[in-house]
Amino acid sequence: MRVADVMSRHVEFIEADAPVQEAAVLMGELDVGALPVGGPERLEGVLTDRDILYRVVARGGDCASVRVRDVLTAPVLSCRPEDDLRDAMDLMAAHHIRRMPARDASGRVVGWITLADLSRRLLLDSGALQAALRDATEDRAAAGPATAGSAGRG
Repeated sequence: MRVADVMSRHVEFIEADAPVQEAAVLMGELDVGALPVGGPERLEGVLTDRDILYRVVARGGDCASVRVRDVLTAPVLSCRPEDDLRDAMDLMAAHHIRRMPARDASGRVVGWITLADLSRRLLLDSGALQAALRDATEDRAAAGPATAGSAGRG
């Protein structure tokens, strides 16, 4: 399976000179934990919810006056749409990143892949995992509701 089979092709960007507050509002509206900074042809970095938390909020910064460019993460690791999905997963795991842009041969951002995308795909494609989850769910339902004294013990 390739990255292109899983990645989102609709990518929202934030400009580097935008206030962090604007980025945070956009993240909330889109229900995402990160935004690429710049544009498809000029990716300057990525702004994550953790960047905002640790580089602005924890330091007492003003989200309305701090600019995205001052707290973004760069350089940005990326993959290609034609890359094998396992290679992208290995890259993300090795660098402890949760999301990554996919770039075409010219370097243009053409997609975005996240751990959530990967998890969904792995769950859908794994009959063994689905069966194990189904069995665990059915076993719990058959056992009935847990009593206060037995909850959490097993």
